[in-house]
Amino acid sequence: MEATQSSGVSLDRYQIRLLAILAVINFVNFADRLVVPPLVPQLREQFDLSSGELAWLQIVLQVVLAVATVPFGLLADRFSRSKIIAFGVVFWSLATFLSGLAQTFALLLVARALVGVGEAAYAPAAQSMISGAFSKGARARAQAVFAAGMLAGATAGLALGGLIAEVHGWRTAFFVVGVPGLILALMALRLEEPPRGPRSEVVPIGRVLSVPAFLALIASGILVTFTSVAFIFWGPDFITQAKGFSQAEAGISLGFTVLLASLLGVLAGGGVADWLQKRFAYGRILTVALAFFAAVPFILWALEAETKKTVIAALFVASFFMSWYHGPVTAVIHDLMPRRAHATSVGLYMFLTQLIGGVTGPFVVGRIDDKRDLLVGLQVAVGVMVAGALCMFLVIYFIRLQGLRHPEMEIYRTEADS
Repeated sequence: MEATQSSGVSLDRYQIRLLAILAVINFVNFADRLVVPPLVPQLREQFDLSSGELAWLQIVLQVVLAVATVPFGLLADRFSRSKIIAFGVVFWSLATFLSGLAQTFALLLVARALVGVGEAAYAPAAQSMISGAFSKGARARAQAVFAAGMLAGATAGLALGGLIAEVHGWRTAFFVVGVPGLILALMALRLEEPPRGPRSEVVPIGRVLSVPAFLALIASGILVTFTSVAFIFWGPDFITQAKGFSQAEAGISLGFTVLLASLLGVLAGGGVADWLQKRFAYGRILTVALAFFAAVPFILWALEAETKKTVIAALFVASFFMSWYHGPVTAVIHDLMPRRAHATSVGLYMFLTQLIGGVTGPFVVGRIDDKRDLLVGLQVAVGVMVAGALCMFLVIYFIRLQGLRHPEMEIYRTEADS
């Protein structure tokens, strides 16, 4: 395997170090982001808010995150990714700490919006570095390990939020999850850059958006993100209201069940996706589509279940299959693009999926809760996810028609892409 640096650092050692640091940062990233849902009951009481108003805590973060990913993705394909990552980590950590100091709901909204700026700087650069350091055949597995940090961090945020809020209040929860990132930013600055070709070969946005398979992937991502963000935001509130879970139970017992299932699922999905990719050019996206279809009956079962044990069992299986999505999808995006477009393409994907799906999901479900019932809102979200899985077959169609190496991208490929 080739060396990543002229200094002689072996790629194997470098892979481990790079992936470990970025996965831990991703853990903190999502702990900061997902600390809010278990705080919803206390925030509702503190600021006297409706469900529709509370949804804005997720909406402002998603909007800012989406809008900021494009410029940060462009920067990451042109300049030092490690410096951009360090900036993002420091920014979102300070913004999370600021969330705990907010005395009004408006100030809390501003703080959560600023968290989105920091997170937008991180993801495209980090995922670009990972795909640059691993072979094409191992991309889904490498991205799955990175995503495992996200899933563990999301669960930790939900668990810590529920536990700390019940004992010490919602402000302390923000303070606890906001501090670790400041230390990790220093580690990010020391990461070496994988090879990616000269800066002159950066791909214009118009060319990136000319690949039909990529556009179809964005469409499916919007629908899937609608559902995932809606469930992340409203799930804890639903199980406390409808299933009899306390805040601590929702954050800890259920949270760690979902964590175990998601970690097993994301690693299994990465392995299956790379295995199928050796047999079909569309093997990775096929893996994701089938996993979502497998998850649907278990989500519906969890929504209708009457006992806590049944809810936990059904969500375990559903979470296992839904988590197959994370590693393979990033790998598919990078398969479709040359290396100098890796961060830009992820930035565009995040921009559209988070802005449209990430905003409308919690808002629509929240409005349905205000008008009718939260169960109905979450059932609608499941239907949207099915539509997203069906869109993935459109991605398969374009890959079969035009291949992974679309003619529009061929002139930008270098030796590093071969």
